[in-house]
Amino acid sequence: MFKPTAHKKIGLLFASLLLLTACKKSVDEKFGNRKVSFNEDWSFHLNDSIVDKDTIGTSTKWRTLDVPHDWSIEGKFDEKSPAGYGGGSLSGGLGWYTKTFKVAAEDSTKITSITFDGVYRNSEVWVNGHYLGKRPNGYIGFQYEITPYLNYGDKNNEIIVKVDNSKQPNSRWYSGSGIFRNVWIETTDKLHVGQWGTYITTPKVTAEKALVNIETTIKNQYKEDKKAKVTTTIFKEDTKVTSVTQDITISANGNQIVKQSAEVENPALWSDEKPELYTAVTEISLDDKIIDQYKTTFGIRDFKFDLNKGFILNGKQVKIKGVCMHHDLGPLGSAINTRAIERQLEILKEMGVNGIRTSHNPPAPELLQLCDKMGFIVMDEAFDMWKQNKTKYDYANDWDKWHKQDLIDQLLRDRNHASIFMWSIGNEIPEQWNETGIEIAKELAAITRQYDKTRPITAGMNPPVNMNIDDVTLQFEKKNVSINPLAGSGVLDLIGYNYAHQTFEYHLKNFPNTPFIATETTSGLQTRGYYDAVSDTIKKWPVSWDKKFEGGNPGNTVSAYDQVQTPWGSTHEATWKVIKKHDFLAGMYVWTGFDYIGEPTPYEWPSVSSYFGIVDLAGFPKDVYYMYQSEWTDKTVLHIFPHWNWKAGQTVDVWAYYNKADEVELFVNGKSVGKRSKKGDDLHIMWRIPFEAGTLKAISRKDGKVVLEKEIKTAGNPSQLKLTADRNTIKADKNDLSFITVDILDDKGTIAPNANNEINFSLKGNGKIIGVCSGDPVSHESYKGTKHTALAGKCLVIVQSGDKSGRLELTAKANGLKQSTIVITTE
Repeated sequence: MFKPTAHKKIGLLFASLLLLTACKKSVDEKFGNRKVSFNEDWSFHLNDSIVDKDTIGTSTKWRTLDVPHDWSIEGKFDEKSPAGYGGGSLSGGLGWYTKTFKVAAEDSTKITSITFDGVYRNSEVWVNGHYLGKRPNGYIGFQYEITPYLNYGDKNNEIIVKVDNSKQPNSRWYSGSGIFRNVWIETTDKLHVGQWGTYITTPKVTAEKALVNIETTIKNQYKEDKKAKVTTTIFKEDTKVTSVTQDITISANGNQIVKQSAEVENPALWSDEKPELYTAVTEISLDDKIIDQYKTTFGIRDFKFDLNKGFILNGKQVKIKGVCMHHDLGPLGSAINTRAIERQLEILKEMGVNGIRTSHNPPAPELLQLCDKMGFIVMDEAFDMWKQNKTKYDYANDWDKWHKQDLIDQLLRDRNHASIFMWSIGNEIPEQWNETGIEIAKELAAITRQYDKTRPITAGMNPPVNMNIDDVTLQFEKKNVSINPLAGSGVLDLIGYNYAHQTFEYHLKNFPNTPFIATETTSGLQTRGYYDAVSDTIKKWPVSWDKKFEGGNPGNTVSAYDQVQTPWGSTHEATWKVIKKHDFLAGMYVWTGFDYIGEPTPYEWPSVSSYFGIVDLAGFPKDVYYMYQSEWTDKTVLHIFPHWNWKAGQTVDVWAYYNKADEVELFVNGKSVGKRSKKGDDLHIMWRIPFEAGTLKAISRKDGKVVLEKEIKTAGNPSQLKLTADRNTIKADKNDLSFITVDILDDKGTIAPNANNEINFSLKGNGKIIGVCSGDPVSHESYKGTKHTALAGKCLVIVQSGDKSGRLELTAKANGLKQSTIVITTE
């Protein structure tokens, strides 16, 4: 079956540990890393015909690329795609990856493994013709030991990975296809810490002292017993805090769990506002020689979910202000890039978000690492389905054989992350309504508690109570409440609500012994930059959710006033008003932080991405972003909308989100049109006024003094382009990114809000354009091209560095507009 061509490039694996002792070096530099990247110089082939289906041979055509890689995002949007609208109308298929590499001769006495952080989906792996195994789940990482099959020194090795994402649909959202997360080669001594081999807990935490328990799984692959020392040293940044050593004897070809404890004086506690982290370095020594080192990042914190006070972190009541996030990175598809994830989190943090739900699958390790560092309260979710399918070819087909292993691997991989505070064992599971679901939930909860007893278990139930959504208040007044069987089973530590915000205030009556978390809320809909001039003309969806909403703009756009919602959800304001009102409501995760590819709602062509995001697919905030910012942050906020380009005399609703002020006064061309103040639980104010070209100006005041001023001007004809980079200097490491915003302006520098010009991009220097996007849910232009049509005067282009320092010069051009150039420095 396998007759692969000789590979073009060779990768040499250097796995010997380098012990750096210079006192000024960081912990990472001092202790090196057991694993090295295996991402570069793969060859890829996508089967695109019946003739070569499921085979490769000497005539197979390959192209060289680096992983992470998502081949689906490179394809064309197709109304007839088997993935369907839910899958973003992009196709899957069957792909092959191969790579030739060498392993240093001195590593022949060591253990070599290959780790895949995620391959979507149905991956199978061979090394030098030896079959290593299969993993159907695309979202969980896995490792194969390849030591027995390797050649050492100058002789080549070949790895082949088959990825079968051809059976569609298998997901309710865009999954992507391929080796879409990082790949690593790990080389260790035969006596070493196992994969995901540490478990660190902090069972006793005070301001003065914290007890740190460390359980370390040691593997001995020698043929004889070994006597060794295991030393774990805890560092805060680069400063040693404490250390503990234990002598062990481990049997030949055996595993042993070593339990150690240490105390940390005056611990720096992890929180969402100040995410303090520690590093534990575990060293194994034989005959006073260090043969293995393993680093674990962890946090010290104390928390609980209280029935009456919600979420308590380090003794302080904290409202979880979270968002749900799918795994795709917009125009980059599902191919993981650390900087792209970091940018998303930065944008969300600026809005005031302090929580992330990994909907509805294990996330990339890099997301959790960033959440640790940046301060996010994570709900780590395992499954979107159990035994019962949601789509024809989804994970339910693999459930019986794989769910236990996949869940255990997720728990072992993720349980040391300071940012994780909840495990979710399922989302909107069909079996939640019957005894089968309860039995499965008991099994999953038992597995979870076996591997981690420090965090509560929940599930996203839709909803925890049966409710008549049209008359829910009357229903509860009559006490005619039917509890969801899973919610009432006692299996879960937290009652997870998907939607049903009308029932939140009755939680303590319905579940007097189990705390609350809103696992998924809202489902408001907006297209960035599009408005109905008068907001109350917007009609909500009809009862039939699969039909197009009424009252929206033509072409499947949705007005950006916060007044359009799904039948099962709410506006953004409606749910937050309830959550903020009651202490016992621990918090919520809004659906969703960012728009994502697939699941356009309604499910209707030509839409190919969602409308749910508070931020659009390109990373540009929608107006409701500033409502949350005014509520969730200490920033001083005044945001007015819509744009100010309308027909003369047209009636327009002007909304404002603001805080830290008593009132806002609005002016049109210097003339006041009135003052407005929020009343009761209002979250915005509004003026209904006739349009008059010129300047719309808002002034917020506190005790009569000006707090902020904001202006929106009527734009003239588009005349020029403006480029603004999120970072003008990036690393020359072939991975770093600069996200460059393109604004279409008139000749006075005012953004043209209705400009939808096609923009062409060119790049000079050692780098490449890897993504273009406007955030338009109905755009069918490739995200991988060098041109794109703007939406509401804005577009995004993403530039990736090469491996050489220097200058990247990006130029943007559009017919009839003055071009613009920006320089990005790589170093």
